[in-house]
Amino acid sequence: MDKHQLILKYFPDLSSQQIEQFKMLYELYLNWNAQINVVSRKDIEELYERHVLHSLGIAKFCKFLPGERVLDVGTGGGFPGIPLAIMFPETSFQLVDSIGKKIKVVREVSKALGLKNLEAHHLRAELVDPGFNFVVSRAVTRLGEFYPWVKDKFAKKSINAIPNGILYLKGGDLTEEIKESKLKAQLFPLSDYFEESFFETKYVVYVPR
Repeated sequence: MDKHQLILKYFPDLSSQQIEQFKMLYELYLNWNAQINVVSRKDIEELYERHVLHSLGIAKFCKFLPGERVLDVGTGGGFPGIPLAIMFPETSFQLVDSIGKKIKVVREVSKALGLKNLEAHHLRAELVDPGFNFVVSRAVTRLGEFYPWVKDKFAKKSINAIPNGILYLKGGDLTEEIKESKLKAQLFPLSDYFEESFFETKYVVYVPR
């Protein structure tokens, strides 16, 4: 089975262009990872499960709309932003990371995929201009530390069925972390969407703005 078939298993309605873009990810990351380590070496063979499908857990919870703006904070090699930008070509994505060489990889991968709805900046989250519907991220830090970086980045008006807010991918027992953050966070288990054992303790954490 081609590695990218895992994506089609859960998202069977992709266009031929989207299928091609997802298919390209493996070779692109294999090549870039040899130069700049953005995906752990042991994970590269599991790229589609542990990085691409994991990122798309957000797409199972929330369907981004045309014209919405999404900020990916601490994107690293482009997760969850790049898979989400493929999935929602009419939504605008801005990916930021404080490490310049990682943003270089994001730009090159995005260019190779022909993504017109994605910008990548070597920037700390605090310096990004506001006006986003959603902020997405993949476990860059504890929720209580993350929230102050992005709390003023949201557009006031929501147009989605899900009000503007944070969609945070995180694993493990989050009871203590959520309590400590004092945020109105809701947990949505990725095991509700994906049957692979990797997702058993993984969540989308939703925090309304």
